[in-house]
Amino acid sequence: MKSINSKTEFENVLNGDLPVVIDFYADWCGPCQSLMPTVEKLSEDFAGKVEIQKVNIDKNSDIAAQFGIRSIPSLFFIKNEEVKNRVTGLISESILREKINDLVLAA
Repeated sequence: MKSINSKTEFENVLNGDLPVVIDFYADWCGPCQSLMPTVEKLSEDFAGKVEIQKVNIDKNSDIAAQFGIRSIPSLFFIKNEEVKNRVTGLISESILREKINDLVLAA
């Protein structure tokens, strides 16, 4: 799983061919750190089907502001540059897997 470190990288990911899951997090956030292994596992499981990236809100406050991030972890599910779904907080692998499957199947 890659980290987005600039607005340019972020735009490149959004303009790619695959649906995208963006995980907004911070190093100091306990729930974010608890969720990270699950997100990394899903990144491997869905390789080639979905691009899963993480954005550190402290290092990329402009991107976090663009998405109105007020609570972390926040995950955005994006297809064709449109936010199809979002979840906030520590959630289970099964719910994340379901949301990613829905994203892949979304029109």
